[in-house]
Amino acid sequence: NDSWLRRKISRLIELCVQCTPMLFSARGCHVWLLCNNSCINVYSVVSLVLSVRVSPQFSHCLRSCPVVAASGLAILPLFLLKTLKSLFPYLGEDCVYMLRSLRLGLRLTKYKKIKPFYSIVDCFLDAVRRNPRKTFLHFEGRAYSYEEVDKQSNQVARALQATAGLKEGDTVALFLGNEPCYVWLWLGLAKIGCPAALLNFNIRSKSLLHCFSCCGAKVLITSAELKDAVEEVLPTLQAQDISVYLLSETCNIQGINPLSDKISQASDQPLSRDLRANVNIKTTALYIYTSGTTGLPKAAVITHERLWAASFLQSVSGVTSEDVFYINLPLYHSAGFLIGMTGAIERGITIILRRKFSASQFWDDCRKHNVTVMQYIGETMRYLCNTPRNHSVRIAIGNGVRTDVWTEFLNRFGDIKVRELYAATEGNIGFINYTSKVGVVGRANFLHKKILPYTLIKFDIEKEEPVRNAQGLCVEAARGETGLLVGKITKISPFSGYAGNQQQTEKKRLRDVLKKGDLYFNTGDLLLIDRDSFVYFQDRVGDTFRWKGENVATSEVADILTMVHCILEANVYGVKVEGHEGRIGMAAVTLKERETFDCSDTFKQVANYLPAYARPRFIRVQPCLEMTGTFKMKKVRLVEEGFNPADIKDPLYFLDPEKKAYVPLTEEIYAAIASREIKL
Repeated sequence: NDSWLRRKISRLIELCVQCTPMLFSARGCHVWLLCNNSCINVYSVVSLVLSVRVSPQFSHCLRSCPVVAASGLAILPLFLLKTLKSLFPYLGEDCVYMLRSLRLGLRLTKYKKIKPFYSIVDCFLDAVRRNPRKTFLHFEGRAYSYEEVDKQSNQVARALQATAGLKEGDTVALFLGNEPCYVWLWLGLAKIGCPAALLNFNIRSKSLLHCFSCCGAKVLITSAELKDAVEEVLPTLQAQDISVYLLSETCNIQGINPLSDKISQASDQPLSRDLRANVNIKTTALYIYTSGTTGLPKAAVITHERLWAASFLQSVSGVTSEDVFYINLPLYHSAGFLIGMTGAIERGITIILRRKFSASQFWDDCRKHNVTVMQYIGETMRYLCNTPRNHSVRIAIGNGVRTDVWTEFLNRFGDIKVRELYAATEGNIGFINYTSKVGVVGRANFLHKKILPYTLIKFDIEKEEPVRNAQGLCVEAARGETGLLVGKITKISPFSGYAGNQQQTEKKRLRDVLKKGDLYFNTGDLLLIDRDSFVYFQDRVGDTFRWKGENVATSEVADILTMVHCILEANVYGVKVEGHEGRIGMAAVTLKERETFDCSDTFKQVANYLPAYARPRFIRVQPCLEMTGTFKMKKVRLVEEGFNPADIKDPLYFLDPEKKAYVPLTEEIYAAIASREIKL
């Protein structure tokens, strides 16, 4: 009975307290056992478990008292767990992540085999059937249920079939800001098997026209706010036989057709699945413009397989069907559209959509709508550190946050699980930080590397190329050493490339990496994996840098600069600014013979052809540009020297938006930038 057992255990404790030094071969492993309000210091539990020598006195004790033996065996799992936890502090989180990944991988495999193909649209329709009246979308005080969005998308599909003659496989470009119709326009297109090209609403002129030629879109849908930008290129669009539709009841511009009236008059009845009968896992679902949506954007091909994989990131991060997701990043961006919107469909949750990020309104929105999951880029998280604290957010998903901002954010807002990730829109490898470790973008584990093979290789920053050995193969970076991340291109981890741009697609392919004939995707990013298997983002190399959450392609910005009448050559790069994430644009230029730098004309050129985040804020005029032995422009020293006029003898200029011109960069202006008196 209990009292007898209690007496025996109490006696055992007293005996053990007296005999502890001779019970085990001491190995220095201390475990504290709490029993009947007493405490025993037991040595080398692991030695016992592994059948290492046990003292004769203790063996006799176990034989003479089976209860003692049984009790000891019962507590051994606890000791093992404690020991494993101390040796492998992230084992539990690793296991949860790997189990979730396996489960999602099996789901994706299942979807690949189902006939007909089960797409994210079918997932949305299932959510409509399960919870027709559940709010899918909140926008500026109006709530839209799953059923309402479904009906709106049916009307869109029917209107575009009738008006534009759309059929399965036709590409449609969406040139819109963040608004509810973005969601049901895409759903409507997907229901009839039409890929959508998501255009950055900051692009203009040459860039805007380029988007159609590379993805093959024959229809453009835009909003009243962007009508002027479309009207500017309308003659060229008409010459290319591109149909333009405006989300308005009326339009008095010849060549731009109103669409809203057609949508409102169309039937909202469900559409036949046969309209997308040929869509499969490898079919193109979207074109998302990457490497910077600057001078000449590249259209990354997003297949339905990639769409599903991106939508799973919410699940991996621990988002459930009860969560409320806040999207203030642009929907033309992979973060807002793939992770945010399609991830919400996969989870069957509610979205709070804003036109753009607002630090002053952010937490008000979160409190008002009981937001539990937020998105961020590094810059936005920094802004939020100066705002009120009260909220119900439990998960933050994003990328690009500095360690100091991350720490400040957690100190201010409490135990929010920050899921910092590393990925590229077109890439075939990514990481996510599923632990509480600050400053990392993920963890390396055997399962991840087995399914999506990758490696870090040594990279020569001066030559801007991978280091190769005598056999012509790349050299793997050691643990704790910075290296270029490359992902092996396989059937499971493909690289679909860029639409209409075979040259740029080939540029991203790296051959003969670890053995002759293999093929890898070159991310263009330097990462580091430490001895504890944590992954750190180090820097971006080559022709791209990141500013204000956007990628900027240096070669494309250079092309725009060399169109200025006074500029002969331009070498564009990104420089760090204290207190800001990413790098801001700067260009070293040489001038044509007998020309002086034209501050006004250069400003007009970059303002007309480049969005604000891609415009070089600093210009350095040099007598000549330094080249490598293979005639590539050298950037490393320029990046290191930055833009401090006290250290640089070359003439420096600063883009002043108020004066609408480049002005000489003085030490006073530099000091104002450093003190943040001048906002960048």
